[in-house]
Amino acid sequence: MPPGQKINVLIVDDIAETRENIKKLLQFEADIEVVGTAKTGREAVTVAKEKRPHVVLMDINMPDMDGITATGMIIKDVPSAQIVILSVQNDTDYLRRAMMAGARDFLTKPPSGDELISTIRRMGVISQEQRSKETLVAMPVGPGGEASGKLSAEGKIVTVYSAKGGVGCTTIATNLAVALHSEETKTAIVDCNLQFGDLAVFLNLKPQHNVIEIFERAEDLDQEFISSVAVPHTSGFKVFLAPTSPEQADVITAPQVKKALEVLRRQFAYVIVDTASALTETTLSIFDVSDRIILVTTPDIPSIKDARIFFELVDALSYPPDRVLFILNRVDKRGGITAANIQESIKHEVVAQIPIEERILASINSGVPILISNRNLPIGQSFLELANKLKASFIPVAKEAPATTTTEDKTKKPLPRRLFGG
Repeated sequence: MPPGQKINVLIVDDIAETRENIKKLLQFEADIEVVGTAKTGREAVTVAKEKRPHVVLMDINMPDMDGITATGMIIKDVPSAQIVILSVQNDTDYLRRAMMAGARDFLTKPPSGDELISTIRRMGVISQEQRSKETLVAMPVGPGGEASGKLSAEGKIVTVYSAKGGVGCTTIATNLAVALHSEETKTAIVDCNLQFGDLAVFLNLKPQHNVIEIFERAEDLDQEFISSVAVPHTSGFKVFLAPTSPEQADVITAPQVKKALEVLRRQFAYVIVDTASALTETTLSIFDVSDRIILVTTPDIPSIKDARIFFELVDALSYPPDRVLFILNRVDKRGGITAANIQESIKHEVVAQIPIEERILASINSGVPILISNRNLPIGQSFLELANKLKASFIPVAKEAPATTTTEDKTKKPLPRRLFGG
């Protein structure tokens, strides 16, 4: 933590004596300040949104909302908050569920004073680092470091794609936008299915402007013009809709799309791109500029076949191994094909599974993402878990020392970057 800055802590527990004991323990630490307490999960979500603590000490078993559910909701509103679960339930199932919800640590009640305080300090450092990164993304600066109308800092571009149509990419993209957006991590979703994009329908929006306007001015974009074209969603994220006439897509080039996305990433922490299934020059340019590609497949033979072909393309384009997150949508335990079967067949890890849910159709028809209408359903929780895994994938990891280059390695020719000219 910066010198003089305290670690703000929120204590959540339904037992008043526990809250008071922890508060008394921490009051003697000059670098730690308890900014709030809550006796229920719902109260914790409200207080966290107001106080924006660095660290939340979270009980699991509470009367109105359990701590794991509250953790997922707090992470969405305050992404920099580091959740430390405190519970007498010290088993692997609780640990797994807590971490999937976004918790960063798990301590068994009652923790020792030294253990608790050292954990808070460690989480405080992580929280402050994350806030610094988010501020960099959210605050455009000029050449001299001053705030300006030009765009500078970079966010993350996340493309949702499937080689087979109709597997749920738009549903996943819209719910990811709900899960990722907050005041600290402003999010935009861009419809790059330029001929038959459906974001307007999925989000119940009227297309007064469309993304073609952004692409046409890719070389001369500023915040004011971007804001005038973006359509605000009730959840707070911004939407760039596809044109209403398919022929409008013909005037746009791949370099324009790539340039515009690079500009958008300097205004938003996350730019989610929904694409068509066709492998065009425009689609490949989107892949090139993407930090992550979420490859969606379903547990059926045609979709699995297309996923295998896509991974062959990824190898040919020499993308980094961590660029693609492979997920399985519409998982049905009654089906004959499992994630393990698919992993064995394609030789790539399935990092997330989205269960089949009959209420998705009603969600689409009403234009209300399931994370807004029914976030506590298993499918809603799976979208939150996917968002957490996506965010975790951007956390830097220590690099191993490079292997010694052999003569044979030096003679190998690089694979081509493009399939369609350029």
